[in-house]
Amino acid sequence: MSAGHATTGPKRYPAVEDLVGIGFGPANLALAIAVEEHNARQPPGSGLRAVFTERQREFGWHRGMLLSGATMQVSFLKDLATMRDPGSRFTFLRYLHEHDRLADFVNQKSFFPTRMEFHDYLRWCAAMVQDRVRYGCEAQAVVPVAGDGAAGVLEVLTRPVGGAPQETTRLRTRNVVIGTGLRPRVPEGVSTGDRVWHNRDLLFRAPRLGERVHRRFVVVGAGQSAAETAEYLHREFPDSEVCAVFTRYGYSPADDSPFANRIFDPQAVDDFYDAPDEVKQSLLDYHANTNYSVVDTELIEQLYRTVYQEKVAGTERLRIWNTTSLTAVEELPDGVRARVRSLTTGEHHTLDCDAVVLATGYRGTDPRELLGPLAAECLTDGRGRLRIGRDHRVATTERVGAGIYVQGAATEHSHGITSTLLSTLAVRAGRIRDALLTDRAARDLAPAAHPAGGVPVPAP
Repeated sequence: MSAGHATTGPKRYPAVEDLVGIGFGPANLALAIAVEEHNARQPPGSGLRAVFTERQREFGWHRGMLLSGATMQVSFLKDLATMRDPGSRFTFLRYLHEHDRLADFVNQKSFFPTRMEFHDYLRWCAAMVQDRVRYGCEAQAVVPVAGDGAAGVLEVLTRPVGGAPQETTRLRTRNVVIGTGLRPRVPEGVSTGDRVWHNRDLLFRAPRLGERVHRRFVVVGAGQSAAETAEYLHREFPDSEVCAVFTRYGYSPADDSPFANRIFDPQAVDDFYDAPDEVKQSLLDYHANTNYSVVDTELIEQLYRTVYQEKVAGTERLRIWNTTSLTAVEELPDGVRARVRSLTTGEHHTLDCDAVVLATGYRGTDPRELLGPLAAECLTDGRGRLRIGRDHRVATTERVGAGIYVQGAATEHSHGITSTLLSTLAVRAGRIRDALLTDRAARDLAPAAHPAGGVPVPAP
């Protein structure tokens, strides 16, 4: 059944899924691959039953920031499969081989493909498991099956993006894996609009500004995306001034030294998970400069050279407004007015510009937003954070027998800094898959305790 098929009455499903994944970014794509590889080794019909929902109409990962020449900050060996199984048919090297570029890539002598190429690799992987994905389909809620006292079976209520309530479809499953990614962070008091947007939309919005002479762009933020955005606008709009506004004194370099990079190893996740809470927080603080609000040294040096050379030439187009905060943004009929304040002098300045780009990062989503009454059955720690097992399963009361797994920012407090990154996706996906297999094996040995699916359930 397609994601857009309207529901005209109660639906009967032939069986309960072993897994419904909500969201289909790299994390759940890696899980789909791990499931696919397991099933390929099993007799027909005996593998894990898995379905994934994705609100986008096709696979896409940060498409608005696929800037020409921008490279990954992670080695190609940390793809969706290699760290778990180097012989997998889903590795980046296999992708290169099938596209007849393996020798060419090797000759670059680089571990870091362009972001555009890695995105094409991800799409290549997604195409091989596309039969498991319902694109253009948004999960509305996760609820227990009516009459199942132990909540051993859940229903994921889905709807075509933009669809009406009567188009709701229910997917029954014994496990749900929530991997809904991150949401853009926007400064308090600032609203996005035609000329004020988050950098994730850069390649979609900047070209729409047209061919006319541009006066100025304001880029807010000091991380990698902010620096890349400033460089892109400076390069693509040669008649404009680009103002980089951030509260730091200067762009800070990312620590990608070998010992620091061990924080991204699979073993580091085990070490972090087993550490006391105070040690966990210390590790996050110590190594924030490997990922958060930092910039590749090469790009920092390139931007500095640009600033200096423009000073020499007397044509300063790239302007660094350091130790400066954005205080207000007002859209005008023909542009935007950004108000900023110097943190060192207290002076206020007005920057009239063509667009304000907010390279202000992302925030995690709370999986409990989808769980409704089930959220009250999820156990938390003393700070209200979800208690999550090493296998990424949320600890729940005994009233919930089904598995609720989470990937992403919601696990950073328990699993460490790689929770929102690509580095350990392959290994994490294998661990979650193996947990699902262990749970199914235990259930097969136990007496039947839950409905087998196919029972009509009234529409919401």
